[in-house]
Amino acid sequence: MGSFSIWHWVVVLVIVVLIFGTKKLRNVGKDLGGAVHDFKQGLNEGTEAGKKDDVIEHQKDDNKSA
Repeated sequence: MGSFSIWHWVVVLVIVVLIFGTKKLRNVGKDLGGAVHDFKQGLNEGTEAGKKDDVIEHQKDDNKSA
């Protein structure tokens, strides 16, 4: 009684499609996908910037010791 079967989820999906329509759900999915893509791109840019900072600091340390 505590868990949902596949038929419960099918009924919920059908109700959601009837309420919002497929076009609205498609737009929401597209927006959500774009947000996830931008988030991942931002993480990658932050990682690349951190690597560049590490290289610059390493070069400064090498110049000081020389």
